[in-house]
Amino acid sequence: MGNETAIKRILVVEDERSIAQVLTINLKMAGYACDVAGDGEEGLRLALTGVYDLILLDIMLPKRDGFSVCREVRKTLSTPIIMVTAKEEDLDKIMGLDLGADDYVTKPFSIKVLLARIKANIRRSAGELTDAKTPEESSDVIRIRELKIDTKNYIVTKKDKEIELSKKEYEVLVYLATHVGEMMSREDLLTKVWGYDGFLGDVRTVDVTMSRLRSKVEDNPSEPEYIFTKRTKGYYIPA
Repeated sequence: MGNETAIKRILVVEDERSIAQVLTINLKMAGYACDVAGDGEEGLRLALTGVYDLILLDIMLPKRDGFSVCREVRKTLSTPIIMVTAKEEDLDKIMGLDLGADDYVTKPFSIKVLLARIKANIRRSAGELTDAKTPEESSDVIRIRELKIDTKNYIVTKKDKEIELSKKEYEVLVYLATHVGEMMSREDLLTKVWGYDGFLGDVRTVDVTMSRLRSKVEDNPSEPEYIFTKRTKGYYIPA
């Protein structure tokens, strides 16, 4: 029972003092404990030595950029990471998500929306959101033609060759694979996989994640064999 009431800890890695201060104030007002790192090296050190429920990670940082920090953190930790970018460039989003970030926000962002996303990611990570089927609720191995998903060991293989997926790519694949034949809209996926209610999430996050997933799973993403799209409707794995 103690874990339910424990104060959640957030690491903010942000070199702009004014933004870091605003985030810290709002996070503490929302009931979170908060540590701040002003550069990438300090952020990585705190991330690896502290215990955090979520990391809010800026991309443009001195000493070590956010991409590098994310890459190193993901080697050992599954802590939710929301990356912060000052650009509306898809390349930054693709890189962040491909390195294992759970989501991104673009400056300037709404504090209210950011807090809601933080809450959803922490709840999802803690297993409090159970709408989607989890590996424990499904069989240990899911087979779809030449694709094999070992949900016990979090390994995906195709033709016995392992496919390296980011955390979110894996979660999206498992969700679709446990709902074969069902059409999932981008909003459905934001709700079930990211844990976002309403319009908190950016549907482009789903599109970017899906694009990266297809590039790894399909032999030819333009002629998919596994993950199909129905225009304006969503994504699905056919039965």
